[in-house]
Amino acid sequence: MPKKAQSGPMDAPNSSARTDNRRRPRGKRRFDIDGAIKHIGEVVSPYPRAALFELAAEGFDSLFELLLACIISIRTRDETTLVCVHRLFALAHTPAAMSQLASTAVDAAIGSCAFHDAKAQQILDIARYVVAAHGGRLPCDAAVLRSLRGVGPKCANLVLGIACNQPRISVDTHVHRLTNRWGYVQTRTPEQTMAALETKLPNDYWVEINRLLVPFGKHICTSTRPRCSICPVLDMCLQVGVTTHR
Repeated sequence: MPKKAQSGPMDAPNSSARTDNRRRPRGKRRFDIDGAIKHIGEVVSPYPRAALFELAAEGFDSLFELLLACIISIRTRDETTLVCVHRLFALAHTPAAMSQLASTAVDAAIGSCAFHDAKAQQILDIARYVVAAHGGRLPCDAAVLRSLRGVGPKCANLVLGIACNQPRISVDTHVHRLTNRWGYVQTRTPEQTMAALETKLPNDYWVEINRLLVPFGKHICTSTRPRCSICPVLDMCLQVGVTTHR
């Protein structure tokens, strides 16, 4: 069974980190995160995986490979990300081999993604740094990743979670939007959402929530006119900010 998050000193007696004990509108039951994860996992199974989880399933599961993929994915659709990553890794996918590529070759491989020229230089800088500072092997160290130019908490946490099996929460636009729409957290920024989830989301779901909510947010709980009629957590969701739906 997933571990419960620790309760703070101000928690109400007998409260649970797995349910939301605030007053619920009529017809809405308390949010059961275990049930939500189970049902969302079932409903997203026919849809494509989020890009980094798909790459890991294909065998591109090293920390270095996934970090480069995450950089490429910034402001880029998953479908385009996968094409760019496959082209790049056909040329090289280890720090040593990548560091030997010309910037023009890297840029040509990832040319379909947003900001490809800047990302090409960033990829080469990271590869050369890993070779020079870490003997060609990127360590599973959050401080090392966050020290790299352009690597923020979203990418660092996501790749450490997938490649290194570390319990870390990566909050992208889907995780931020959906957990607030549910009423599970009440935050204004992804950084605040990450901090809030770290206090109440069971550790076993820290990586899983990104894996599930990306396809769920793309195909069912969309940013506009979400498909509430087929949502498996509708009876728990507060539908915060939803004005029209399908």
